[in-house]
Amino acid sequence: MKKNILFDTSSGSQNMGDYIICESVEREMNEIFKDNFLVKYATHTPVTHFYQNHKRNPIYKYCINSDYKFIAGTNIIQYRMLRPWANLNINIFNCNPYKDVILIGAGINPNRKKMDAYTKMLYKRILNKKAIHSVRDDKTKEMLENLGFKAMNTGCATLWMLNEEFCKNIPQNKAENVIFTLTDYCQNKEKDQDLINILISNYNKVYFWVQGSEDLEYFQSFENTKNIIIVGPNLKEYEKILKNNDIDYIGTRLHAGIYAMQNKRRSIILIVDNRARDMKKTYNLVAVERDDIQQLNKIINTTIKTNIKINENYIKEWKEQFK
Repeated sequence: MKKNILFDTSSGSQNMGDYIICESVEREMNEIFKDNFLVKYATHTPVTHFYQNHKRNPIYKYCINSDYKFIAGTNIIQYRMLRPWANLNINIFNCNPYKDVILIGAGINPNRKKMDAYTKMLYKRILNKKAIHSVRDDKTKEMLENLGFKAMNTGCATLWMLNEEFCKNIPQNKAENVIFTLTDYCQNKEKDQDLINILISNYNKVYFWVQGSEDLEYFQSFENTKNIIIVGPNLKEYEKILKNNDIDYIGTRLHAGIYAMQNKRRSIILIVDNRARDMKKTYNLVAVERDDIQQLNKIINTTIKTNIKINENYIKEWKEQFK
């Protein structure tokens, strides 16, 4: 029996999108995890502190002796790790537990263009040099290869189940109801108010799902929301709404839209950052720029075929290295 570690990007996260990613990673990796001993540690908080890194510490010992270590997706790669709130909370003194870690559907944060020397050094210390890393996009693949690592663009693990056969089960015509999201850290009061007004005019019932910790406060700043039904900020409540209603998803939260597709619901994602923009181009997501919000009236009332372009051969090839 092998010893595995999954470094969990949802533990300690204020964004339910990270929970969607980790749930997908565990499902997709079950064929590898099911017969092995799996321990999960958080990425948002340190696994150990430098003064705890000795073999008498059972956590440190398990990390050092594990057969495989994985990081579950998200924007985990940074151009600058010397920052107060890095998604991967490591530094030169406490990074040993991560040594030889393998990425699953990871992406890079696009806020900078050049990686500093300290960050390069950290990645060369922790990332596995022999295994092929799974990345979300070609930009991340190129960056890892420039650092000397092997990488394959498998897409985000949340997409892996959305093959051609599965997508045939997603409705093509407008549902009676809709559930939407907003993004607290990427605000546009004018466009997001337009979104709310458009949804109210097109659907019988409108639901709002709180994906991020500050999304509700942002939602409460809008007009015309009296009859909107608020859905609690956890996956079980969101899933319940998706499964028990004739409903579409429309919103600015990328992974809320992908999760709706996983639950066989028609999704229209409003693009507010590079992730949705890149994934539309590469994987054929049904997505429209928020700046073009007035197109939404027309799109809602047209037939939409969901046809996610995942490369199942890449995913299979990447998984084969662990068998």
